[in-house]
Amino acid sequence: MTATAPVIGMDEVHSSQIHSYGWDSATETLAIRFKDRATGAPTSLYHYSNFTESNFKALKEAESVGSHFYRHIKPFKERFPYACIEKMPAPVESE
Repeated sequence: MTATAPVIGMDEVHSSQIHSYGWDSATETLAIRFKDRATGAPTSLYHYSNFTESNFKALKEAESVGSHFYRHIKPFKERFPYACIEKMPAPVESE
């Protein structure tokens, strides 16, 4: 049986590579939604495990969210195991 990924509220960030991020304190999960480099449109969503409140605070307070992510999170797969939750965001329904 596969565990269901938590639904995590996301905040858009000013970054050339990251569209938005969020953190779930109950599961210590970081959610990162990346950007298409050409268009800036949101793309894949990844969840990173074992992400503490202090880890999230450091990311939020970083001068560059993208640089912090690529230096302190992504290279450490053993410390922050990750899973691709979706390749592309669900289409937005028009009203």
